[in-house]
Amino acid sequence: MLKSELRKSIREAKRAFMQATPLLEQHLLSEQVLRKVERLPQFLEAEVVLAYYSLDDELFTHDFVQRWADKKTILLPKVVGDSLTLHPYTSILSVKRGAYGIMEPCTSEFDDYAAVGLVIVPGLAFDTEGNRLGRGRGYYDHLFAELLPAAVYKVGVCYPFQLVPHVPTEPTDIRMDVLFCEP
Repeated sequence: MLKSELRKSIREAKRAFMQATPLLEQHLLSEQVLRKVERLPQFLEAEVVLAYYSLDDELFTHDFVQRWADKKTILLPKVVGDSLTLHPYTSILSVKRGAYGIMEPCTSEFDDYAAVGLVIVPGLAFDTEGNRLGRGRGYYDHLFAELLPAAVYKVGVCYPFQLVPHVPTEPTDIRMDVLFCEP
C-alpha cells in the first residue's frame, strides 16, 4: 500500500473512531497509553522531554503535558515554515492556536537540543517495526535528522487502530524506539 493510500485509510478510521467513541473513553485510553510512557526508565531519567499538544483526532496529551510541566522541562513543537522549533511549555497560558489549528507554544525558543532525552511522537500510523507514517510534511523526520541527538529516545503513541501491519518507508524515515498504542 502506498503512503497516500494508508493516510486516506487511517483518516477514515480516525473519523469513525472519533464518532463512535465517547470523548471520556478517548481520554481514558490516552491516559492508559501515556502512563506506560511515564514508567519507561528513559522517561524517568529524562530532564527534558519533547511532547506534543494533541489535535482533536490524536491521542490526547494535554493532561500529560500539564502534569509534567512542573517536574521536567516539557517542550512543544511549533511549525515555522517547513521546520519545527521547540519551546518550553509552562502552563495553558503558554500556548495559542497556530499553524494547522495546532495549539503551539508562545514561549522563547529552546535550542539546547543535546539536552532532550525523550520525544513523544504522534503519527497517523505505526507498525511493529517502529516505522511511522506522519501527515506527510516530514517535520519530525527533519527534526530527528537535523537537530536532535541521534541517541534521543523516540516513543510513538497512538490509538490501537493506528497500528498497521506495514508502514511504507523511505531512507529518510526515522524509526521509533518503542510504540505504545494499547492500554
